[in-house]
Amino acid sequence: MQTDIPDKLVAQPPHLLRHYDELPGPRGIPLLGNALQIEVLRFHQQLEQWCGEYGPLFKLQIGNRKMLVVGDHQVVASLLRDRPDGLRRTTRFEAICIEMGLPLGVFAANGDTWRRQRRMVMAGFDPGHVRRYFPALQAVSQRLVGRWQRAAEQCVAIDLQADLMRYTVDTIAGLAFGAQVNTLESDADVIQQHLDKIFPALNKRILSPVPIWRFMRSEADRQLERSIAEVNSAVAGFIAQARRRMQADSLLREPPRNLLEVMIAAADEPGSGIDDSQVAGNVLTMLLAGEDTTANTLAWMIHLLWRNPRALTRASDEVRRVVGDVASPTLDQLEQLSYVEACAHETMRLKPVAPIILLETLHAMTIGDVQVPAGLMISNLIRRDSVSDKCFARAAAFEPERWLAEGEPGAQVPAAKHISMPFGAGPRMCPGRYLALLEMKMAMAALLGNFDIESVDTPDGQEAHERLAFTMTPVGLRMRLRRRA
Repeated sequence: MQTDIPDKLVAQPPHLLRHYDELPGPRGIPLLGNALQIEVLRFHQQLEQWCGEYGPLFKLQIGNRKMLVVGDHQVVASLLRDRPDGLRRTTRFEAICIEMGLPLGVFAANGDTWRRQRRMVMAGFDPGHVRRYFPALQAVSQRLVGRWQRAAEQCVAIDLQADLMRYTVDTIAGLAFGAQVNTLESDADVIQQHLDKIFPALNKRILSPVPIWRFMRSEADRQLERSIAEVNSAVAGFIAQARRRMQADSLLREPPRNLLEVMIAAADEPGSGIDDSQVAGNVLTMLLAGEDTTANTLAWMIHLLWRNPRALTRASDEVRRVVGDVASPTLDQLEQLSYVEACAHETMRLKPVAPIILLETLHAMTIGDVQVPAGLMISNLIRRDSVSDKCFARAAAFEPERWLAEGEPGAQVPAAKHISMPFGAGPRMCPGRYLALLEMKMAMAALLGNFDIESVDTPDGQEAHERLAFTMTPVGLRMRLRRRA
């Protein structure tokens, strides 16, 4: 495979190429390989550490599954661009999704199925469509402010991640599906609590050397089954409601009012090859990805801002200067929050919520100077070079200025964009990145425009611990707020 990579990894003459089996890596044991060494909740940190010991290309084995770990950002970028023809989502990921009863959307699909679904999903995520859905985002933001105002008045600590997940679930449900889901004003058993069980279970099963759940179901397995049934029922309800609206009013097809109506209209086009099960898969994908990734990035951003007072002051000043009516920021105002957006990009550089992207080779190829066979699992490390002093000045520091327009002090764009890839790269880059950034800026406008942050605490008073549950989450963040006069 042709790659745009450093000299040390440029494709070599055949006699200088290494074979996968010749690579270094942590020593395993017969049958299980490295399975007993893996700590699922910090697997990304282990891989990053092993990269330092064995180099940017090393081998790993989990049971009978062999894996190539890639920690060089240029090699990673070339692999991500080689989808869907050279690499695909792993067959194991697809099989486990099906086994769990999860309908497959564009995130899990491969080949022609992915191409059809991608066109449908991209139609809904077009910035022009997102602009039309903006009032729904404003309404959810106002509910978030109301929830935090009550917490401030009662001097109650806010479970930051949980509240932000409520915000993102309500946003996706209203903006994307036209459904009235209001978890922000309810503490009852809500869909978010069912969604939260799916990603951790996926992560654990993908990395498990033995599928114990197939032979011995635990109480957690039974709870997972109930949660997936609840989520699938909710998804079916969203689709049924949208179809009834569109049958009752044909004008809703042009233009559709939300992402789900866009997908249904696209699916109903002659020869689309899309049915309601695939629409359901993409509804679930948006619920899971839209809830988890955006909420966790926001939680990390608030934590990092609290630990960097100068950046927090600058972000707060920008919001209060640009946003006239903090109760209802406009789209134009949000688009002017360049420093807040820089904070989001810097957060994703340091704390990408998807620090590992697992792929599988579709045919034999050369990756760097290594010959690999078809069907090999490739673990792409998104963060390793992003936090390396070889790639960034003061790499460990939170410096949003690197993402500002060229010519401003500290700016490192466009170099930073070529190293940090939180939304992926190539044809399968995240289609919801514009919406995600808009949600982040809306939430930060709500927070910094209406409140002063009194504290953001962790259980041990230190930096927030990273926990990998398919996405990378901060552990135990609690925030206290004071209402602005």
